[in-house]
Amino acid sequence: MNPHSHPVPAPALAPRLVSAGAAPVGEMPELPGPLRRLIAAESAAEAPAAGVEPEDLQQAVWLRWLERVRTSSGTVPSAGWFRSAVRAETRPARRRISREVPLPAEGVAGTGADTAPYVPGEPAVLAAERRRILSAAVARLPGRCPALMRALLSREDLTYPEIARELGMSQGSLGPVRSRCLGCLRTMLTASDCGT
Repeated sequence: MNPHSHPVPAPALAPRLVSAGAAPVGEMPELPGPLRRLIAAESAAEAPAAGVEPEDLQQAVWLRWLERVRTSSGTVPSAGWFRSAVRAETRPARRRISREVPLPAEGVAGTGADTAPYVPGEPAVLAAERRRILSAAVARLPGRCPALMRALLSREDLTYPEIARELGMSQGSLGPVRSRCLGCLRTMLTASDCGT
């Protein structure tokens, strides 16, 4: 029998409380069967919304009751007290669930279509630094090179005819201009030693 499949009855928990300075075992009142069933039913009803196991919730209510027995006259509280105790035990879990959102296995996706997926830690920082250095180097290129390189590096994945139309160039001149721009960019990045 799984020890977590049923709540631990008061006499089984009592020795632990006695060792912590609680009332002796003989002074522990027994819960009537209807109250045990009430705790089980209330826990089963409240647990799914709180994201906890019903058995764990029952255990917490038992402990709350035993703490009360230690500090009070030892009388068995009313059914309303047990209902309130179940809800009081689920309240922190419900608050936690409302704040916590599980992350998908593939990472956190951006909000826009052009946002890169989440990459954890240092690789993301290094990639952002490389993009910043590349963007700064592209901006310093001469002539038509900055506009051409931005079009080639665009996430829109433009075709050569679209780039030529956008820049007002003939499609045949894109290849040679692109070669000169890439050579110039390579020289700039090598000179600043930012390719590593």
